[in-house]
Amino acid sequence: MHAFRNNTQDHRHALVTDVAVVTALGNRLGDLWGGLLRKETAIRAILRFRVEQGHYTSKIAAIIDDLVPLPGRSLLIALLDRLVDQMGPVPADTVLITATIKSGIDHLESECRGRPTGMQDFLLTSLADHLGARLGLTNNGTCISASCASSTIAVARAAALIASGQAEAVLVCCADIVSEYVFSGFSALKALAPGPCRPFDCDRQGLSLGEGAAALLLVSAARAEHEGRNRLGTICGWGITNDANHITAPVRGGAGLALAIDKALTSAQIVPDEIGAVCAHGTGTIYNDRMELDAFRRIFHQRRLPVFSVKGAIGHTLGAAGGLETALSLKALATSTAPPTIGFATPEDGAQGQVSAERQTIAGDFLLTTNSGFGGINAALVLGR
Repeated sequence: MHAFRNNTQDHRHALVTDVAVVTALGNRLGDLWGGLLRKETAIRAILRFRVEQGHYTSKIAAIIDDLVPLPGRSLLIALLDRLVDQMGPVPADTVLITATIKSGIDHLESECRGRPTGMQDFLLTSLADHLGARLGLTNNGTCISASCASSTIAVARAAALIASGQAEAVLVCCADIVSEYVFSGFSALKALAPGPCRPFDCDRQGLSLGEGAAALLLVSAARAEHEGRNRLGTICGWGITNDANHITAPVRGGAGLALAIDKALTSAQIVPDEIGAVCAHGTGTIYNDRMELDAFRRIFHQRRLPVFSVKGAIGHTLGAAGGLETALSLKALATSTAPPTIGFATPEDGAQGQVSAERQTIAGDFLLTTNSGFGGINAALVLGR
């Protein structure tokens, strides 16, 4: 089913040379990683908007409480500025790819409530416009809005541009905020847990929302070597599928996600046994977690390997989830450590011996990270040391 890795192809892989993240657990990757290892969670009572009126099924989320919008601008712009502030110089010829689900949706809320405001931040293009201006880039590429797999697909697109020789440097930036609009939507779907989410736990009750942003600079191997850049890891393969099953629910049995994983392994030219760990979507909803475990069983059969989710710590960050989890997965590979799954206690059927509330050791040079979203979208990446 899968071809073995051909090392002569390694020069075509995209190297990740720089990352930056902002989450409710901190403004640096080190803050986020340390918080995970300490089993911390940023999911707490919401102060940004009123939830005590009984209209919503939850009152908690992982929100960056000190994030303050600039006058007339979306809160998303403040989040992006915080991300840019920790980034170093970006090559001028870099292609920019952005990813988000709702962009500056808080501006639509203001309009609906009779508070006129500029609508430029509401457009999906607002991310690229703002980041391109801040970073001095002229090729703003495209914005990918593909539900909760948005930034995973953006990373795949960036790696494909480099592998095909169409670009030598691509910057992926992704961001989403917790707005009342989004919160009310997930509440109406009865997808929110009343307490912090519990990925892959048999007593899970739903997801917890979160917000955050990530930036990953992907560079060709030749350019990285020529410029003496860091080598944080490699995007070795990718796969994208659609269940065509339901507007919000995944296909039972995980066939769509399994196909995306199979495509990613084939693209990376490795076999399933070479994967050392899985960074799962792991939202804590009944159907998503069960579907993922079924998909992993289709690929790895009876093999037990470390599987982890970070959403019990930082919530479901929507369009930013894939980018944040890619950055974390590279850290996991570099340290040979799978972080604890926060909120996990009693395993769902199929999670035994794989998901853990404790850190686990990763053996091998490859890690799989997956994301799935509304509309049946699935995306998988194979990362290498």
